[in-house]
Amino acid sequence: MNGAPPARLRALIGALDAFAERTGWLVAWLIVPLIGAMVYEVVARYLFRAPTIWAHDVSYMLYGAFFMLGGAYTLRRNGHIRTDFLYSKFSVRGQAFVDAVAYLFLFFPAFAVFLWLGWGNFVESWRLDERATTSPWMPPLYPSRAVMPVAAALLLVQGISEALKSLYALFTGRWP
Repeated sequence: MNGAPPARLRALIGALDAFAERTGWLVAWLIVPLIGAMVYEVVARYLFRAPTIWAHDVSYMLYGAFFMLGGAYTLRRNGHIRTDFLYSKFSVRGQAFVDAVAYLFLFFPAFAVFLWLGWGNFVESWRLDERATTSPWMPPLYPSRAVMPVAAALLLVQGISEALKSLYALFTGRWP
């Protein structure tokens, strides 16, 4: 495995990375209704003295979805926190070893559990028609509960790409 990654590996990594880029672009558009709800609330509250009962609920649900669903895109862009002051001193193979071990033994098991539990929470919320009781509007909670397993699935897909890159670098000494 000298030089560029094999064509199949390169194509798979490219497809997984492109998927994260596209979903990240779509998720970024959640900021538009979030800003719209917040602006509407500020105008209604301070100009017309008629605060809404729904804007707070919509804003925390949209922000939660924005934050959670953006995780795979952030992983793709290497934007998550790591101890770079140590990691950057390692060789490419050392970095790849740390990444591969972390993905295989920490990341994948943790997000598989997150996906499984999140799916169970969503199904139960849907079955019960769970509602927020902290608001007179009482919005349904299952859309927010659905975000958790979807975010976990997106992160698992991007994690596969990152793990493949790490394994490639571990064996070749070069990042693909």
